[in-house]
Amino acid sequence: MLSLVIPVYRNEDSLPDLLAALQGLHRALAGALEVVFVVDGSPDRCHALLRERLPASGLRATLVLLTRNFGAFAAVREGLAHARGQHCAVMAADLQEPPELVLQMQAVLATGEADVVVAERALRHDPPWQRWQAQLFWALYRRYVVPEMPPGGVDIFACNRAFRDALLALPESRSSLIAQIFWLGFRRASVPYVRQPRRHGQSAWTWRKKVAYLADSVFAFTDLPVRLLTRVGALGLLVASGLGASVLVGKLAGWIAVPGYAMTLIAILFFGALNLLSLGIVGTYAWRAYENTKQRPQALALSVQRFGAPPPADAGQSVAS
Repeated sequence: MLSLVIPVYRNEDSLPDLLAALQGLHRALAGALEVVFVVDGSPDRCHALLRERLPASGLRATLVLLTRNFGAFAAVREGLAHARGQHCAVMAADLQEPPELVLQMQAVLATGEADVVVAERALRHDPPWQRWQAQLFWALYRRYVVPEMPPGGVDIFACNRAFRDALLALPESRSSLIAQIFWLGFRRASVPYVRQPRRHGQSAWTWRKKVAYLADSVFAFTDLPVRLLTRVGALGLLVASGLGASVLVGKLAGWIAVPGYAMTLIAILFFGALNLLSLGIVGTYAWRAYENTKQRPQALALSVQRFGAPPPADAGQSVAS
């Protein structure tokens, strides 16, 4: 059985089309499908609509309501924890990834030759401004965080239970789920697809969230900020030494009669800013380390409801890796 995890946030308008697409997947998989909806503190009527329509949908489903908005990655992890199938997949609720992609990833997993399958964007039909943002974001991500990341990025994936268990065993509270997929290793395969235009509403994946996500990934998976800080500090030391030597030579040669106010002010401002930058970077690492020592759950479920027939008795058995 395949467990399909779908985080839901501000997707009220797309739910009818989503349920229709899931019913098609249910038929294509001969009923061997479990859908895990995780409502991530959505302020609209997503939870109420799903609770009303799932009993009559014919789907084997689990509806999880989180106590507040914890973020998409936390919602995905919570959904994976409730999944009961041999294979697990993740799908967005806005239908920008074609539902048939789930069948392709499941087919690759069924061969037993891969533990995780990532969906690579071969083309996207977003507006030019959004495409430019996405290209810049994933270029920086590939350059500084995960070199193995596909050029178009990864949003959805599928895996077997062995990979899912390893992923859920990672306890970092401020990290990147996608980067963790590549960090874990295992046998990985990829499936290309074309990202579809958004049918309903607007994306909640704002530029501010992208910057925060990139920062989480950088601080969790690379020491790049520390290395940059070391290089800037070394460069600053060389510049300060050169300025100091030139001032000393000028003083001894009689070229400087009065101490230079401008030079003093520039030096103070430069090294003051460098110290603040250093404290900020070191403090960020210290704060994230402190956050991980708290061992708080990444999400809390307010309610969990199950619909449809129970899964087969062997649905939760691990597949061979």
